[in-house]
Amino acid sequence: MLEVKNLTVSIDGRTILDELNLTVQDGEVAAIMGPNGTGKSTLSYVIAGRKDYTIESGEVLLNGVNLLDLEPDVRAAHGVFLAFQYPLEIPGVATMTFLKAALNAQRKQRGEAELTTPEFMKRVKGAADKLEIKQEMLKRALNVGFSGGEKKRMDILQMALLEPSFAILDETDSGLDIDALRIVASGVNALRSPKRSFLIITHYQRLLDYIVPDTVHVMTKGKIVKTGGADLAVELEKSGYRDYSVEEAAA
Repeated sequence: MLEVKNLTVSIDGRTILDELNLTVQDGEVAAIMGPNGTGKSTLSYVIAGRKDYTIESGEVLLNGVNLLDLEPDVRAAHGVFLAFQYPLEIPGVATMTFLKAALNAQRKQRGEAELTTPEFMKRVKGAADKLEIKQEMLKRALNVGFSGGEKKRMDILQMALLEPSFAILDETDSGLDIDALRIVASGVNALRSPKRSFLIITHYQRLLDYIVPDTVHVMTKGKIVKTGGADLAVELEKSGYRDYSVEEAAA
């Protein structure tokens, strides 16, 4: 279970998250929607451990462990995974080399034995086939020359291999056509589990047609101001965010 308690975060003296509270239960798929600039991506970066931000107050607990006390690689070993809105290209680093290094680094952090090459290859092939990732892609440098959809599928492949307990998808639908969206969503849905939670950050309801959330949160001005079921996303698609404000949440 993830618990964000009274989290206040700033950058260059400007408050981005303002005493934010959020709980995501084990097995839950939670979505956060809201206008640009409201702090949605900041929340994902803070959970994952990006250093650009100043934590003014609060806690981020994953299964009772305060992630804010841990380095990013240790957070990852504890089960945190972040799929980026814009996955980075890394020239000169072979995709398979990167995947094996990431997987074995986490296993080592948890005191587990590294995978042998045959074991690793078997896992990659099985996961790649489900995401319609061709073997030719796996032979290239990480994300170099990939389309937007291919980059997103590569992120989901990483998630499938690392098997996190808490996965964040930061606007994964950005730049995807319908076919790529369907493939990515299918990969995410295949990983849904009572032991794995998801936090999906998106502007648009269309992604949530494919990955149906248990809970939808509306975020404005660094706070969660409304929470509901999947039907809330449909309402937001029709009416936008004008009906939700921090003042209403406090009333």
